Amino acid sequence: MSLIYHERYLDHIQQWGHPESPERLKAILNKIDTVDFTPEIITPEPAKDKDLQKVHTKQYIDLVRNFGEGYLDPDTYHHEETYEIACLAAGGGLLAANLAFDEKRPTFVVPRPPGHHSTTSASGGFCYFNNIAIAAQALLSRKKTPAERIAIVDIDVHHGNGTHDIFFDRKDVLYISTHQWGIYPGTGHEELTGDKEGKGFTVNIPFYSGAGDSSFDLTYQQLIEPIIQQYKPSIILVSIGTDAHYQDPLASLALSSDGYLSTAKKLIKLSKNVCQSKVAFFLEGGYDVEVLGEIVTAILAIFDGHDYDLEFTDNIDQDYAGEKVVNKCLEIQKPIWDLG
Repeated sequence: MSLIYHERYLDHIQQWGHPESPERLKAILNKIDTVDFTPEIITPEPAKDKDLQKVHTKQYIDLVRNFGEGYLDPDTYHHEETYEIACLAAGGGLLAANLAFDEKRPTFVVPRPPGHHSTTSASGGFCYFNNIAIAAQALLSRKKTPAERIAIVDIDVHHGNGTHDIFFDRKDVLYISTHQWGIYPGTGHEELTGDKEGKGFTVNIPFYSGAGDSSFDLTYQQLIEPIIQQYKPSIILVSIGTDAHYQDPLASLALSSDGYLSTAKKLIKLSKNVCQSKVAFFLEGGYDVEVLGEIVTAILAIFDGHDYDLEFTDNIDQDYAGEKVVNKCLEIQKPIWDLG
């Protein structure tokens, strides 16, 4: 599995003491240095305006380019260098998606800033450009061997409202999100299943506090896997935030590192079965840096056949705390998909 990384990702700073800090990527790099394998690290080029404009409005791109210093929104601070680094983040996503698609080569990109809260014309939640949406749209728009349809699986604790909105009325992108209900950004209700041509191609699974390993396993078995098998995507793109972990300081879901690794293994296996191992992981959130380093390194390790001992493995949710949510989502999705 290739790791897509640019050293300038470390230069992006929201403000002093902010949880979305360079320490997140330093923790990943430091953890990789402690293991007995070396993943291939590939350096991306910045995304060009033509790439950004497939998703974002020209007016918004110009705003990010020229904003200077200050808050773009209440959560997202802009510096003089923000536009340049955000373009490198989007470029990392483009490279990850293209390598996975063209070479049937699973990839993991660790962009900073993250992207899934950014809409076509607005920043939000520490995000400027929507890295995964830009990559998806680039694959769909290719003149030579374009992707026919794409599945995006979002397992960040926060709903990816930007990705959700960008593809809400589209049938060529299936968007599935597990997230915690009632926290930022306050979106992602299970009744929202798409609009117009996209009706049925959005799947929101909003858990309450305490849902963890058993709940996510149930969700994968009953919703995520059967829906993706029926959709038959050309590639699977994964927005992975490690902030659904029980250690994370910004939320209160209860996934363990084992739970994350299990989900990643299942998605990699699913990609092998439905789209020739075409899968790319995009880092979003995750604010306990030790957990973040552990999970990303473990995914890189297991894919390349290496053992990795996990530390944060408490199985807090052994009794399907999210079962009622899963059952409700099943009732909503059964008229759309064959879910038994």
